[in-house]
Amino acid sequence: MSSIKRLMSEGTLSVTGRLVDASNATLYGTVVDGEEEVRVIYKPIAGERPLWDFPDGNLAQREYAAFLISEIGNWNLVPLTILRDGPFGMGMVQQWIDIDESIDLALFYREDHASLRAMALFDAVVNNTDRKIGHLIPSPDGKLYGCDHGVTFHEEDKLRTVLWQWASVNLSNQELEQLQQLHNSLVAEKEMFTNLISALEFQALLGRVDRLLKAKVFPEPSDEWPAVPWPPF
Repeated sequence: MSSIKRLMSEGTLSVTGRLVDASNATLYGTVVDGEEEVRVIYKPIAGERPLWDFPDGNLAQREYAAFLISEIGNWNLVPLTILRDGPFGMGMVQQWIDIDESIDLALFYREDHASLRAMALFDAVVNNTDRKIGHLIPSPDGKLYGCDHGVTFHEEDKLRTVLWQWASVNLSNQELEQLQQLHNSLVAEKEMFTNLISALEFQALLGRVDRLLKAKVFPEPSDEWPAVPWPPF
C-alpha cells in the first residue's frame, strides 16, 4: 500500500468546504495522520442525488470502479480513489489534484493530445455518460487526470463526451495490447468488480472491451442519444 493510500485509508477525515456547483454532495477536506496530511474530495453516499437510470446509493462505488479500471488498464488517469467511512458516512474519497491554471480548458480539450486520446479510450471502456470539459484536470506537472465518474458502467451504451476528435480513428497496436491486457485482468478480477457494479454491467463492460478489440477503431457518436453532455463545461 502506498503511503498516500494508507494515509487516505487510515487517517482522520475532516471536511473544510463544499464544491457548490456539484449536483451531488461534493466536499473538500483533508485526511490527517500525525504530521502527514493530504487534501481530498469526499462524496458521501448519503449526499447522492437519485438518478432515474442508475441505482440509488451506488455512485461512489462506480467512482472507485473507474479508478480501478484506470489503474489495471495502465491509463493512470483517475486520481487515487478509495471507499471509506467519513463524517457523513461511507463514501468516495479521492486525492485532490491542483489544476494548471495556465491552460485554457476551452481550447485544450479540442487538441489532438496523447493524454486526451487516452482519456477518450478510457471513457469508451467505462461507458462514461458525462465527460465534460470541466472534468479534465491538467496538472502543473504535465499529467492529465479526469474526475466525476459516478455515472459510468451502465449496461446500455450511453457514451457522452466532449472528446470525439478520434471517432472512427484506428486504434494503435499499443492500445489494442492495452485493451487485451485489460480484458484478461477483468476476467481475473470479476468478483472485485461485481461487488461494485452489477453482474449485468460487468458483462457489458467486457462486451465493450471485446467490441473495441474487434472493431479496432474508436467509437462514433450515437444517433440515438445526445453525444455531448449538457452543459459541456
